Amino acid sequence: MSGASSNDCPHLECVGEITKEELIQKSHGQCQDCKVGGPNLWACLENGCSYVGCGESHADHSTFHSQETRHNLTVNLTTLRVWCYACTKEVFLERKLGPHAQLPISARPISPVQTPSPVRTLTQLSVNAKFRRTCDDLDVETEEEDELRTRGLTGLKNIGNTCYMNAALQCFYLSFFLDCGGLVKTDKKPALCKSYQKLITDLWHKNRNSYVVPTNLFQGIKAVNPMFRGYSQQVDSNSEIQVSSSIRPHSPNGNEGVTSRLSSSPPKSSMWPNLSSTHKKVPSFIPPKSKRQRKYRSIISEVFDGTIVSSVQCLTCDRVSVTLENFQDISLPIPGKEDLAKLHSSSHQTALVKAGSCGEAYAPQGWVAFVMEYIKSWFWGPVVTLQDCLAAFFARDELKGDNMYSCEKCKKLRNGVKFCKVQSLPEILCIHLKRFRHELMFSTKIGTHVSFPLEGLEMQPFLAKDCSAQTTTYDLLSVICHHGTASSGHYIAYCRNELNQLWYEFDDQSVTEVSESCVQNAEAYVLFYKKNNDETKKERRKVTSLLNMMEPSLLQFYISRQWLNKFKTFAEPGPISNHDFLCAHGGIPPNKASSVDDLVMMLPQNVWDHLYSRYGGGPAVNHLYVCHTCQNEIEKLEKRRKNELDMFVRLNKAFQEEESPVVIYCISMQWFREWEGFVKGKDIGKSFLIPAADTSERGKKTWRLPNVQQTICGSEVSVIL
Repeated sequence: MSGASSNDCPHLECVGEITKEELIQKSHGQCQDCKVGGPNLWACLENGCSYVGCGESHADHSTFHSQETRHNLTVNLTTLRVWCYACTKEVFLERKLGPHAQLPISARPISPVQTPSPVRTLTQLSVNAKFRRTCDDLDVETEEEDELRTRGLTGLKNIGNTCYMNAALQCFYLSFFLDCGGLVKTDKKPALCKSYQKLITDLWHKNRNSYVVPTNLFQGIKAVNPMFRGYSQQVDSNSEIQVSSSIRPHSPNGNEGVTSRLSSSPPKSSMWPNLSSTHKKVPSFIPPKSKRQRKYRSIISEVFDGTIVSSVQCLTCDRVSVTLENFQDISLPIPGKEDLAKLHSSSHQTALVKAGSCGEAYAPQGWVAFVMEYIKSWFWGPVVTLQDCLAAFFARDELKGDNMYSCEKCKKLRNGVKFCKVQSLPEILCIHLKRFRHELMFSTKIGTHVSFPLEGLEMQPFLAKDCSAQTTTYDLLSVICHHGTASSGHYIAYCRNELNQLWYEFDDQSVTEVSESCVQNAEAYVLFYKKNNDETKKERRKVTSLLNMMEPSLLQFYISRQWLNKFKTFAEPGPISNHDFLCAHGGIPPNKASSVDDLVMMLPQNVWDHLYSRYGGGPAVNHLYVCHTCQNEIEKLEKRRKNELDMFVRLNKAFQEEESPVVIYCISMQWFREWEGFVKGKDIGKSFLIPAADTSERGKKTWRLPNVQQTICGSEVSVIL
């Protein structure tokens, strides 16, 4: 047997004959101890041993097997990398693995993290195992797929007018969501996030079925959003994102949006119901220093949230009012022939360029091309592009006549100009084309074909001047199409498989490969675009190279798995954030101590230094400990709950035994139920003032309970009967 390098592993002689097909077959199995499935199972390579065990992400039975049997070599069944426990390093096989294939090899061996000693402790094995699992988890190379079946081609069964939900779920797949299992720890009903995590795992499992029945997820969606109850067809473009948002806390300021400004466009999107379409008044922008708004983070907001800055200028006093508006999708009108002529005319281009708007999108178009396009439109109708729809949406809007602007400075209705720009771009840009027009007595569907690019959607012309986005180019990820009329129809989806980059049609439980031309000719209804950044791909390869070097280091750093997941999948992962596993005091919150392995990953110092210098953020963590301050606060809170509950039970019992109480106090049952949830350790919401009804009688001593007396908005509000 030949070695892999000048520093041969002496334990390679113990490897038995094994083929790649046998390893692929083992990867479909389970850990022989805890029965957990893949990915990242480990198979023992000892001659005559067929053991398959789980990795450190579960119970790490592969390491225990090596300790008990002295079998030193093991192979990761997902990445096919080989690790030697005795040498505490990765080894590289050049020997023949049967007649079919060889294991992949790297360019150079990994240096051991620590100098091997004759006696190997469990701690040392664990540290080295963490580093090799980190290398596996951050491996950005596309893994080799089974030649027979490609993952991600599983359909969804229609369980009663759920074709739109099925199409949207197929479009929503991102490897980012697939690797968020460690964040799904809630027991809150209806456990929508758990159902979604389970569904995408089933859809992308190697042992895929032809289709999956999404019953649990559908029941959870109906529980949190009444609009899905019953069997009517779903036609709202952003309802699926809204349902996804329901699993996170909502920001107090809500999501407000922007209405379209074309005369032929349908009514404003239901995503932004609070914004008036008359543009009579736009609130002045308040700097963050003067009014800080709470902003909640979630995996949904990190993927889909963007910001639009909307400005209105009074043409009399030149006062400009600015407001920032969050969005999770953009609803675009489909311009008609007159609107296209206005957009493409040279006079309109000049006005747009002077206004600093989206005229750049049409600047390269020459007069000859414009005339030819205009003549062509008379015979075959106007050719509408997605860029036209974006330009129409972001075009300046003149506020005059019945739509004049109410200027706060002039205190009168004035002529004004409104225009908006994108302040921050989302990782996934969801674009909804307004194909349905709902009138008072009837509804119609706009069947105009909108041409859209598969690659290279440029958003630069529509960005605000102070936008900090480094990546402005998007590639199409998926598209939802509607076949039928405004009153009835069917939804399908076209999605690009991330593994083989081919396009597939998802029609409920039917999945068919299609050509790019088929996708481009589709009647798009909702499009999902993903940022594309070649520099980020180079950065991932750089980090993988640093991991393979594995320079000896006395320090190991812990980093958020959630941020690393963004680094693996996002074009712009943003600054490092370790606050998802740290408390305000820099320790591990007691409620996360048992699951900290699912939240963090260990990195060698050279990798941490590179990521920190490139992205910033932090804080740096090289020691994990349970926060004693948080633990003390929890113990104090539990003591308070117990004392209040015991006191209430005792006083309430005495009150019930009184035959004729002198004074009876009333307390809100709504507030009392929340207090009851608090003392029993359940979720507690906001406190409420006592309403006019829905009250319960309590004795004087019971009323004097500290929490009952003081928690009602911090005051002693009493109602005496």
